[in-house]
Amino acid sequence: MARNDGGDVRLPPLFETRTAKGRAAYKFFCFTIFVGIISIWLYRFIHFPAAAAAAGKSAWLTISAAEVLFGLYWIFTQAARLNVVYRFPFKHRLSQRYEEELPLVDVFVCTADPTLEPPLLVVDTILSVMSYNYTPEKLGIYLSDDGCSELTFYALVEASEFAKRWIPFVKKHNVEPRAPRVYFSREIDSDEPNFVHEWTIVKDLYEDMKSRIDSSVAKGFVTEEIKYEHKGFSEWNSNTTKNDHHSIVQILINGWDPQGIFDVDGNRLPTLVYLSREKRRGWQHNFKAGSMNALIRVSSEITNAPIILNLDCDMYSNDPDAIRDALCFFLDENQGHQISYVQYPQRFSNITKNDIYANEPRATFQIELAGLDGFGATLYIGTGCFHRRESLSGKNFSYEDRKIESNSVKETKKIRSIEELELGPKTLANCSYEKDTLWGKEMGLVYGYPVEDIVTGLTIQCRGWKPVYYNPTKHAFLGIAPTTLDVALVQFKRWSEGLFQIFFSEHCPFIHGFGKIKLGAQMGYCIYLLWAPCSLPILAYVFVPALCLLHDVPLFPKVSSLWFVPFAYVFAARTACSLIEDLISGSTVKGWWNLQRMWLIRRTTSYFFALIDTIYKKLGLSETSFVLTGKVADEDLRTRYEDEIIEFGSSSVMYVIIATIAIVNLLSLVYGVFKNVIFSGFNGLIGVFTGQMIVCGIIVSLNLPVYEALLMRRDKGSIPSSVLVKSLVITSLACLIPMF
Repeated sequence: MARNDGGDVRLPPLFETRTAKGRAAYKFFCFTIFVGIISIWLYRFIHFPAAAAAAGKSAWLTISAAEVLFGLYWIFTQAARLNVVYRFPFKHRLSQRYEEELPLVDVFVCTADPTLEPPLLVVDTILSVMSYNYTPEKLGIYLSDDGCSELTFYALVEASEFAKRWIPFVKKHNVEPRAPRVYFSREIDSDEPNFVHEWTIVKDLYEDMKSRIDSSVAKGFVTEEIKYEHKGFSEWNSNTTKNDHHSIVQILINGWDPQGIFDVDGNRLPTLVYLSREKRRGWQHNFKAGSMNALIRVSSEITNAPIILNLDCDMYSNDPDAIRDALCFFLDENQGHQISYVQYPQRFSNITKNDIYANEPRATFQIELAGLDGFGATLYIGTGCFHRRESLSGKNFSYEDRKIESNSVKETKKIRSIEELELGPKTLANCSYEKDTLWGKEMGLVYGYPVEDIVTGLTIQCRGWKPVYYNPTKHAFLGIAPTTLDVALVQFKRWSEGLFQIFFSEHCPFIHGFGKIKLGAQMGYCIYLLWAPCSLPILAYVFVPALCLLHDVPLFPKVSSLWFVPFAYVFAARTACSLIEDLISGSTVKGWWNLQRMWLIRRTTSYFFALIDTIYKKLGLSETSFVLTGKVADEDLRTRYEDEIIEFGSSSVMYVIIATIAIVNLLSLVYGVFKNVIFSGFNGLIGVFTGQMIVCGIIVSLNLPVYEALLMRRDKGSIPSSVLVKSLVITSLACLIPMF
């Protein structure tokens, strides 16, 4: 129970925190695994090849080091599982208590390239957040266009007109989802005549808008006839380019203007603002972090909402009540004053049944991130996050700040005209504004890292604020996941590189967070910050046992030996635990298997190249480069993705590594089975090479789609023959390496 402002009346909380069941049993389970890990380390130490002429000393040392690193990393991962908590907001209590005093909310949507992020996709996200079940006057929607594209601006102009019919339609009939592209792609969900009639009208209007936007995008420019209809196009001229232009601020809808724009039912619409911050050659623009910081400043002069929601441009709102859920945390009388942000998991609308690329790791969302929340270490992942403006702007937490105030029109816009509201914030978006200021350091998002969101969240927590992770049953936001292996791997390469840079910086959780956040929180962050170096032990395990098997060098105890028990137990226990976690989180057995495959592929490619590039940066050398290009027709690619066929289709060096691992382990497995099972019988089956054959067998099983893409497929998504040739050459050379 909580005390309200009256002082005596105690009110029920606006949200509840429940601890996951079975903690004691899980701790005991972890203890048994830890004993197994220690036993493995002890075996490696006791049975180190002592003879001067003994083969495999280097291999033994390598595999021992890998197992030590695996064990230490496993200890870090348990920080995210020993204190799992779940949050449950109560929207009905919020409405009963604060309906007339709900605060303003600003929504930031960021886009950067009209080619990679089509304007129609951006419009879908904008319209979905404009349609929230929230007082329109209290909503401010901001689109930051770092591409400074008149095509994106034109799409937003079209959206502002379509919103006059779309918003009253979805609210009147309570339809979902409220992203028109997604909604109209589904079958009509009612046969009531009046609804069907209105649905048809709105759909026709949407198709007309879509046709006009697509036509302009196809041409690559906006016609003069269209430009004449809106004054905002005058901001563009022949000298305007993506990387060289002045600040542009355009208010398309002023939600508080009594003489402003209304929908067809006479209701006000949310404020809608277009921003393209100034860019000049020679100035650092700091990518998305710079865009977000410009939005924070510009919005402070227009709506200045105390709550900010930031979204990627491809992530539409799937729950029209998401704002109310988030406000339950911020407005709770007992704990709300300390909450800095409410982070939702990053879900996707185009995930296949078994999630072929493991884009949506369900156990991570359901268990791991909830466990970090238990230590107050909720990760800020850059999208789907509600922020308290003052915490995002650099303010330290203070117990004196107890309540978020409800803004009003008089407090924010007063009597300023749209022209004044547009002109004033422009200087706040100029390149030179941040010079010699604390922006990017102690204010706003932190600069200097490819993953500015993670380091910003850590910095906010170190100022005393407490974030919250909320994973609702109904997904609040849905984005678009990568549909090719190329894109998925390059994405993880960028993330893991940025995360590792944080670990080797002043923002390392053990340094920056010392004495400010809990040890469990520091360890929890390192689960992700150490992705890149985790590539080394897994690379050792996929190559060394296989090559030693080819050279008849044993690395594991006999199956009949008691020393084999800890190896078998740790592997079986961890595998069973991982499978159970995925199944109870809503995944499938095949989905879990796909996750294991992607876990192997990412660690041996994306994470490995991230490690190399981080080292290169430290040495001042050039980085590796991966260019993504369209290799197949969109329809063909979509069909293969829906059929859950892995899309390769290029000669990337990452695919050479994947193919080499697959071939080396297949060759070693065949050799081991023939020599130690077929020719040696039962004794060979329980001999010293059984462990290595098991390792090779698992890797071969995971790589079945790779063999298919190498040898059997003939579509454009298969692995090119050049990759096969390179892999065979590397495999031949690897097999010649003596096992010292």
